[in-house]
Amino acid sequence: MKIIKNGKIITKENIFIDKVLVFEEKILDIIEEKNLDEYIEKANIANIEVIDAKGKYVSPGFIDIHVHGCGGSDTMDGTLEDIEIISSNVCKNGVTAFLPTTMTMEKEKIYEALNVIRKSMGIKNKGAKVVGAHMEGPFINPRLKGAQNEKYIEKPDYNFIKEYLDTIKIITLAPEMDKDYEFIKKVKRDTDIVLSIGHTNATYEEAMEAIELGVSHGTHTFNAMSPLHHRNPGVVGAIFNSDVTCELIADKIHVHPGAFNVLINVKGFNKVVLITDCMRAGNLNEGNYDLGGQKVIVKENSARLEDGTLAGSILSLNNGVKNIFKNTNLSLQQVVSMASINPAKIINMEHKKGSIEIGKDADIVVFDEEFNIKTTIVEGNIVFKA
Repeated sequence: MKIIKNGKIITKENIFIDKVLVFEEKILDIIEEKNLDEYIEKANIANIEVIDAKGKYVSPGFIDIHVHGCGGSDTMDGTLEDIEIISSNVCKNGVTAFLPTTMTMEKEKIYEALNVIRKSMGIKNKGAKVVGAHMEGPFINPRLKGAQNEKYIEKPDYNFIKEYLDTIKIITLAPEMDKDYEFIKKVKRDTDIVLSIGHTNATYEEAMEAIELGVSHGTHTFNAMSPLHHRNPGVVGAIFNSDVTCELIADKIHVHPGAFNVLINVKGFNKVVLITDCMRAGNLNEGNYDLGGQKVIVKENSARLEDGTLAGSILSLNNGVKNIFKNTNLSLQQVVSMASINPAKIINMEHKKGSIEIGKDADIVVFDEEFNIKTTIVEGNIVFKA
């Protein structure tokens, strides 16, 4: 048994002071600190590990549903070792569960990556837990491909994914590339995969029809999608005018801080999910890297192709949470929810992850006033300590 004391415990609605969090692999209890000795005596447990939060925040672990890489490795490198490196790096940023994210490359490379993700879902990593895959591409529009390689873009095809229904949690696609929306209809009818609109030049009407047929999420909102214009509302307008959830890269580079508030005011904080879209240079220094076989220059907190196109980010999720907290009027609980319970709901894991509640997995992070991560705990195991 482990306990965390002297912390400010963040739940969905409250921040508890003078309480103690009790857990093993799952959260067992939240008790008054003054009752701790009596609790231990009644439990009749000899071996208790005490973690002193020293006045810092005790938060549900963050869940990153869109991350390509970190620490020098990329999902598309296609090895268990690379997934392990990503896992052990993102946990330093408060991430306790994540979806390794593929991109538009050769079909064989995507399959190789999905096979490795499937294997890693059944392994206890040294860091954050792999809970599935986010397949970003190859079903995208070449006009808004971003840093994806146009050479490997394909039309949406159910046969492409049918062997990986147990692994893929989210697919990013451009609905206008899907003839008669047949792919969307079949995925919605036959699977639990979340369909996300992204890298798309769809009209407002096309986007709204896709949403009515089953698209329920938006990939890195504002980025690589037809923008909002008062005579042509585009995909952004469809996201604003529907019930879909949506991702946000809150690095202040992909999206201006003023637009944080626009999105949150329109959608509500409970419909917005903070992601990183981080590539392999995350947690590393400036320099030259690659993404999907293309050269990426990392400089001044951004990652760009040689033509200046943004190529993912080097954002850490704790800094994304910090940027939202500092640039909106949301409470700390609301901002934390955007990186914990909100993504858990999207991938249907809210019954076991995403909040500090009795019976849920003990996925916990301890951070200070500046959102620096001090301790990361995954299913009861300490995987990072600053």
